[in-house]
Amino acid sequence: MTPGTIRVTERDLEAALWRLLAASDRVDPPAFARAHDDAADLLLAATDPAWVAWRHAFDARRALIDADVDSATTAVGAARTALGGCPPTALTALTLAYLAHVEATADHVDAAMLLAVDASLLAEASGGSGTGAAGPGRPPNQAPHQAPHQPSDPASHRASHQAHAWLSLTLGALDLEELAAAQAEQGARIAARLPDPADRWQLLLLCAQQHVELAQTQCRRGQDDRAAELAAVALGCATRARSLDHEPEPGDGDLLDVVQAWAMACAGDRDGALGPLRRAHRRVHRDGGIWLRGYTDLVLARLLARLSQDQAGGGHAEEATDLLVDAAGAFAASGDRRRYRQCLLELGQATAAQGRPAEALHWLEAYRGEAGRAHARSRELWGEMFVRRSRLREAERQAAVLRTYAMEDPLTGLGNRRSAERRLGSMPLGDAPLSLAVVDVDRFKEVNDDTSHSHGDEVLRRVADLLREHCRTGDEVYRWAGDEFLVVLPEATENQALMAMERLRAAVAAADWGDLQLPEPVTVSIGVATAPTRDPEQAAVPSGWKSLFDTADLHLFSAKRGGRNRVRAPGATGGDGA
Repeated sequence: MTPGTIRVTERDLEAALWRLLAASDRVDPPAFARAHDDAADLLLAATDPAWVAWRHAFDARRALIDADVDSATTAVGAARTALGGCPPTALTALTLAYLAHVEATADHVDAAMLLAVDASLLAEASGGSGTGAAGPGRPPNQAPHQAPHQPSDPASHRASHQAHAWLSLTLGALDLEELAAAQAEQGARIAARLPDPADRWQLLLLCAQQHVELAQTQCRRGQDDRAAELAAVALGCATRARSLDHEPEPGDGDLLDVVQAWAMACAGDRDGALGPLRRAHRRVHRDGGIWLRGYTDLVLARLLARLSQDQAGGGHAEEATDLLVDAAGAFAASGDRRRYRQCLLELGQATAAQGRPAEALHWLEAYRGEAGRAHARSRELWGEMFVRRSRLREAERQAAVLRTYAMEDPLTGLGNRRSAERRLGSMPLGDAPLSLAVVDVDRFKEVNDDTSHSHGDEVLRRVADLLREHCRTGDEVYRWAGDEFLVVLPEATENQALMAMERLRAAVAAADWGDLQLPEPVTVSIGVATAPTRDPEQAAVPSGWKSLFDTADLHLFSAKRGGRNRVRAPGATGGDGA
């Protein structure tokens, strides 16, 4: 696309997207502002709704950096309007998740929650999980090993894992730590399928961070065993990240060091964690950005507070308090309201424990003013939205079951006549060869009359399994009616269809039917018809599939008249098992 005077390509836009997302993820406002300035003209020139939505989403984050909350709200609304013209893809899920994080950063709890619900539903729907046993796009009669090959889409996987990453960050910002850790794990599983070790590294870092923060919460509640389990997950993620062939950005590497030391502390090795954390602290305060300095101060303060509790006299308590004050200032400056609130609460608790009630009251009053009623409402609202999400998932599951019942034969598991007719109606005739085969079980009425209908049902099930097992890859088997089956052979010439059907006939005839104590072995008769390809010099369109089916049915009748247990097609004698 070439709007205006700037030539815009999808590759340029995608590169700008990932740069801006990376700059957003590092909680470094100046870095994001620089990246946004560099990409502004490129995004402005794009006209596709998906890129228009991203332009507004990045404008919203820039407005928050500039403390222009009204402009941010307007930009989020414009992004959501643009998304109305976008298909439900992984990239759309990522856009919604990013917008949710923007709203969470602005402390718009209700809006963030609603966007997070929409993003999570779409992320799961576009993540490749099928609906029902047959899976999307596969006829219900087609065995799993016959499923058409669908190549992996790295771009979609990357958008999908990033959607889960931003959902994790959003839920963490809303103090929903269990859900944040679960989203990080889901993103890490998707990232593991990507070729770029940088993607895997980033998600492993996030997974480690979210699990250690949840472990810290469990420690605070006195649930040390659960905290140790979560810390072990965090340590495992950190170890796997370090094993990758990837050199992270210095700030990201420092963050992993901090998280790993924190996980050691939550796992119970507080003395062993102190040295690595102090070294990381010195390095971060020398080279790191303001948010990372605040984060490291907070982690070190928490470790020192625990060590003070472990040791009589509380030798580290004053240092921990000073670090919390510094961390609170850093988080306030970088716009991390959640961790700013955490610092205020912990400062109130720490100073109260040190016998300084006036100071404790100051910090706790500040915390209460920050938390407010809206923050308490977040958990309640998410609970409501989660119920809505669960009901929607159940409705989708029931709809999938009903679709299966409508299109599948319950006895054999094959597609039924309705399914076959829908499939045939969607297949163009004349562009390539297409063959149909009508298969009928010989003397089936005698099976029912001489044994029982339960024996007859078992015969039909076994014939269905044999047809499925011995047909070609890509062929489709349906139960048409009663003891009659239909095999669709895409791109099969008449000779190819005859050979395939002879193999099916022989497989049924050679099967062991002794355990059913039938009056005689089961055989099938088969009629075949092939649609001719269109003559490029003639405009005539070949007859429809119903005419083709009637032709195959006539040849089935001929096979029956000829002695049964044989295959018939126009101009061909076909196989004869008599």
